Amino acid sequence: MSAFGQDERDNLANREFAFPRQRKEPIEDADHVRAAIARFNQVKGVTDDERDAAWKRIKAAAEKFGVEVSETSWREIGRN
Repeated sequence: MSAFGQDERDNLANREFAFPRQRKEPIEDADHVRAAIARFNQVKGVTDDERDAAWKRIKAAAEKFGVEVSETSWREIGRN
């Protein structure tokens, strides 16, 4: 994953986060999209509606960066 410091993170637009209001889970490249999916269920302090919206943003970013996502809903993450 491309690493960046607090200054770079602070310069990201809200639209580059899965949870823009909280500025959680950046999704500005393929590696960060994968990480956002992997850590999705670890995000605290958000509603199910915010999770629904974040999942849509993640899916759009995944398509943009060519990241395969097998889950159709965030509720499927971690299920086998």
